[in-house]
Formats: sequence, structure tokens, C-alpha cells
Amino acid sequence: MKSSKHSRRNFIKTLSGVTTGLAVTSASARATDPARPEKSKYMGGFIAPKLDKIKVAIIGCGARGGTHYNHVSAFEGTEFVGICDLYQDLAERAKKKVLANGKGTRHQNVKLYTGDKFAYKKMLAETKPDLVYVVTPWEWHAPMAIDAMNAGAHVCVEVPLTTSIKECWNVIDTSEKTQKQCMMLENVNYGREELMYLNMCRKGIFGEILHGEAAYIHELRGQMHAVERGRGTGSWRTHHWAKENGNLYPTHGLGPVAQYMNIGRTDDNFRRLVSFSSPARNHQIYAKKRFKPDSKLNKIDYSKGGDMNTSIIKTHLGRTIMVQWDESSPRPYTRHNLIQGTKGTGKGFPFGIALDYGKNEGLPEKLFQKLAGKKNHTNYHGWSTDQQAFYDEFDHPLYKRMADVAKKMGGHGGMDAIMNFRVVECLRKGQPLDQNVYEGCLWSAVTPLSRKSVAEDGMPQDFPDFTRGQWKTTAPLAIVG
Repeated sequence: MKSSKHSRRNFIKTLSGVTTGLAVTSASARATDPARPEKSKYMGGFIAPKLDKIKVAIIGCGARGGTHYNHVSAFEGTEFVGICDLYQDLAERAKKKVLANGKGTRHQNVKLYTGDKFAYKKMLAETKPDLVYVVTPWEWHAPMAIDAMNAGAHVCVEVPLTTSIKECWNVIDTSEKTQKQCMMLENVNYGREELMYLNMCRKGIFGEILHGEAAYIHELRGQMHAVERGRGTGSWRTHHWAKENGNLYPTHGLGPVAQYMNIGRTDDNFRRLVSFSSPARNHQIYAKKRFKPDSKLNKIDYSKGGDMNTSIIKTHLGRTIMVQWDESSPRPYTRHNLIQGTKGTGKGFPFGIALDYGKNEGLPEKLFQKLAGKKNHTNYHGWSTDQQAFYDEFDHPLYKRMADVAKKMGGHGGMDAIMNFRVVECLRKGQPLDQNVYEGCLWSAVTPLSRKSVAEDGMPQDFPDFTRGQWKTTAPLAIVG
């Protein structure tokens, strides 16, 4: 018994030392976040000088590029000056659409740059755009964003904004040094349901927010065919699936939840993450089933990746967020979207809201009567699926204003059109963009941190403070109308 007690004391002592060591390591990691370079300015809430006319250039005219140049070229106050793509046919198709949207009065001087992966640099130097859209493979996002800002342009970048922590800091330092906006194009933040939940969170309908869940589960193995063609999204995305193990595409689900929780803006910030992945099976199965044995697809080793990744984020306030990603498993699409508080929970895919309200406890009377009926309390043991009833009460004013534009111009149900309109509107009216550079980097940082955590069998990874402490004084995202 004495020996057992002694062993137990030694174990506790050792464990205490390990825990202390981990705490020191974590604190040390946060302490090594680089200082802000001289003559740099914090960009949270930054307002750029108004631009009555925005000279626009785009790099990348494929599937996503088409959505952006179609929308932006149709908005008043824009003039396309440059279009860049590796492929001549895609650039020419883009020019044709842009000119049509200009109706003979705008975009007449747009120039094409093709055939060279660095042709965009010539475009930046010659056309001197005010705003650049970067819609290219992931590994090009940060370098192109940095080049665009150094060339004097604001930049909007497809998701993810970066692929490494080092890139995050480089993008932030460049934005702060050049005083140019850098926004990640997280379109899901502009979905009608997501905007409504943001509005409900701001109104306190869910009470104190304690937990969120977010996912991007989208079977995309069909993109693998692009490897044989040598062009298209799957021609490069497939190699990421094969080589990397973590959450490679976190921001569609995470962006809205982060905004519900006011992450990086006064209230709270991400603190640390743990991550695990399932074994990689589905890409290999698909390749063997759909392609010939001597196909390029069957010569790729997919075993280094993972099919389903699940990460858990802990915030400074102790709140939790589950983030999932899977682009290979045979299951229906979902951007699982859930926000949970002390007064109830809202979710998407499928839609449902459960609230804990009695009469005269703050829920709008008309909605309360619909949810409670003859009872004096709402039933939070079942989901209310009457989405229109909640839209009638809590539809975001931005969506109300933009509903016709969203319906007319489309793009994932109109969220793309609203997002692109807001970029143009903010730059023309002298307003801060809805997503700042720190948010883009923070949400994107889940990828490298999850990769590291998976590689270390789920060891916690600390988020850098990309704002260098200034998130605590950054104003919350306003409910704009």
C-alpha cells in the first residue's frame, strides 16, 4: 500500500510537471506571435477612401471566377480593366460576359492576360486596378493577394485565404503595411438562413451563446476526372486530398458560427483546437472503381489523407465549436450549421429551431403564440420547422434589401450576389468590409492547425492572435440594412 501511494504521488507530481510544461509551451507559442511592423496600422474596422468608380481585375476565370466576374461587372460603379487566366478560352469567355454586362458603356478597355502562371503580375503593373479578385488554386491565394496589395489594390480572395500560419502573418503584415483591404470571399455568411441566425444572436433570442457546430460535407470525388483532363478544379484539389490530413476546407461552416459568436470582435476569440481524422478510403475506392488500372488516378497514394475530419475549437470564454469536413464519403450534402445558447438552439440542414420561452419572456407575441399554442411555454423538446414564421420575425435587413438582387443574380441561392454587392457597396460608400483580414486568416488557420493536431494524435494546437491583442476593441459586425 505504501509503495502504491508513493507511486501515485510520483505520478501526480510528474503529471503536474507535464501540465505545467504544456502551459508554458502554450504561453510561449502565443508570446512569439510577431510584433506589428513599424508604420503598419491595425485593419480591424478599417475604412478605405471612397471609390466612386472601382477599377476591377480578376485572376482565375474558371467555375468560381465566372460567378464573380458576372456579378461584379453588372454592378454600377465598376469598370473591369484586367482579366487573367492560364487558359485563353476561359479569359475570352470572361471578357465576352463582362462586356455584355457593361452594355457598351463600361469595361471597354479590359485587357486579357493568359498563358503564363505569372501573367497576373504584368496585369497588376499595367492596369493598376483598385480591386482584385483571386480565384485560383489554394496555394496561390496568399501569394497573389500579397502581390495585389503591394501593387496598390484591395483584394478579395476565394476560400481559404491561406494554407499555413506563416502565410497568415504575411498576408496580415502586407495588409497593415499597404493599408489595403483583404477579404476572404466566405459566401455562406450571406445565406438567408445564416443571416437570420446572426440577427437572432444579436437580438439575444438564443440567450447566452455556449456552443456551435459547423461542417462542410460534400462528396466531390467526381472532380477527380479533371486529373486525366489536366485542367479543372479536381486536377489540383485531388492532390491535396491525397497528401494532407486535416480539415482542408473549414470556412463555409465555420464563418457563420464565428460571426454568431462575435469571434475576434470584442467578445471572444479562438484559443485552441484538437483534431482527429478517420482513415482514408473513399478516394482510393472511387479511383479503382471508375478508372482504368493504368490511370493517373490509380497511381496516386491516397492513404496519407483522411476521409472525415472532426475538430473541436475552444474559445477564450470557454465556448466550444465542432467543425467537420468530408469531401469523399457517399452521403448527402450538408453545411451543418448549429448555434446553441441558454434560451434555445437554431440549426440548418435541415432547418430547425427549439426555444425555451414562457409568455412575456421576450419572444415576439405573434411568434410565441404560433410556437406555444394554448400552452404557456414553447416546446424545446422538438424542432420547429416553420422557417417562414421565423423569417417573418427575424429576416436580416440586408437580405430584405437584397432579396430581389439575390433572386435575379443567383449564386448559391443568391448569397454570392449579396456578398459581391456588399464588397462593391462598402468600397464605394467608405464602409468597413463585412469580413476583415484577421477573420479570414483565423478561419483559414483551422487547416494547418488541424493538420498538425492530427499528425500529433490529437494534441492541442493554439491559435495565434492575428490581431496582436486588438480584437478586444474591434467593433462587432453591425446588422446592416
